[in-house]
Amino acid sequence: MAAPWWDSDYEERSPLENRVYVGNLPFSADDRSLKDSFADYGAISAEIAWDSEKGRSRGFGFVNFDDRQSVNAAIQGMNGQNIGGRNVTVAEANIRPRRWRA
Repeated sequence: MAAPWWDSDYEERSPLENRVYVGNLPFSADDRSLKDSFADYGAISAEIAWDSEKGRSRGFGFVNFDDRQSVNAAIQGMNGQNIGGRNVTVAEANIRPRRWRA
């Protein structure tokens, strides 16, 4: 039996996530524009971290890919490139650790 204070979807997560972290995004960026920026590398989805208090992007997001080769190509091709007037940082995303829930 699972403890209720652990993430309920922990076991459903893939042990290897093909995701990149994209930092220094303009506040005007949205999920669609981020995915379109990485389309040449085979992006399958993208999500921007959203600040609900300010009602805007937090300036970073994540892009998901099908395979490891696409992740590596995206990091090499997009790190330091200009998106919306800002040079972005692209790096391999860390696997999300288990979290306590109250």
